[in-house]
Amino acid sequence: MSIPSNLKYTASHEWVKAEADGSISIGITQHAQELLGDMVFVESPAVGRKLTAGEECAVVESVKAAADVYAPVAGTVIEVNGELDAAPEKINEDPYGAWMFKIRPDNTADMDALMDAAAYQAHVDSEAH
Repeated sequence: MSIPSNLKYTASHEWVKAEADGSISIGITQHAQELLGDMVFVESPAVGRKLTAGEECAVVESVKAAADVYAPVAGTVIEVNGELDAAPEKINEDPYGAWMFKIRPDNTADMDALMDAAAYQAHVDSEAH
């Protein structure tokens, strides 16, 4: 399973990428999309929405199930990936390239509390047993 080392991760299987402009991109991990199967619908949060850390803010639906996506840190939604409206399968094809939404975090230091790749791998392994 691929777990890029340049990203941060949540226990609920979101990946988080710090962007050069101070925003963060958020998507679901390869592990999450493998569990869900073929994506058929993505509901993103509205641009301008204020999120609190851990808040349910988006939904991904697959042929198997629907799953909530949670905000990894507090912040304001500044952009959503409109490509996913017409092509939700992009998440299956490239889970780490198909970001769902971007937020401007209230406090960039909140990223420090997220898991690195090794911690996320250990989390996934612990769930498997």
